Amino acid sequence: MIEEKFLLDSNSFMTPYQNYYPFDLAPGFWKQMKPKLACHSVAVLDVVKDEILKGNDELTVWLEEIHDLNVIDKRDIQIVQKYAQVLKYVQDSPLYTDKALRMWSNVSIADPWLIATASVYGYKIVTFETGAGKISTPSGKPKIPDIARQFDVNCVNLFYFMRKMGFQLK
Repeated sequence: MIEEKFLLDSNSFMTPYQNYYPFDLAPGFWKQMKPKLACHSVAVLDVVKDEILKGNDELTVWLEEIHDLNVIDKRDIQIVQKYAQVLKYVQDSPLYTDKALRMWSNVSIADPWLIATASVYGYKIVTFETGAGKISTPSGKPKIPDIARQFDVNCVNLFYFMRKMGFQLK
């Protein structure tokens, strides 16, 4: 059996923090998440970490205190090459506008880096983002699951990840 590997999108931290599991109401979630982030099968991309650290809030402090965080550097040559392929797909696809390409071409936008990294290293992307469904007119807002599918990358939500990693909210 192949071990599942997970790459976490920033919204896998920010959405729970803001909407479901604030630190004061659900400290158990964060206590369980912390050791998972040191597992070899769970990773955070450097650009995702940077996105979270811009928050200057309780989530930022929590993440800064994790010293054994499994962080992947987007400058890895294989990731950079795949990133170029992801952007080329968005550029060439009739489903997306120039606005979509401009947005995803911003190197601080994690989405194309997540897809590239997951494609290169066999991760599933953990995200709350959902696909746009059938696109009938060109869109300026590409969605991770839609583009990831083109690169044989699976996306799962946080609750799938929590079940697979044995979280227990009490």
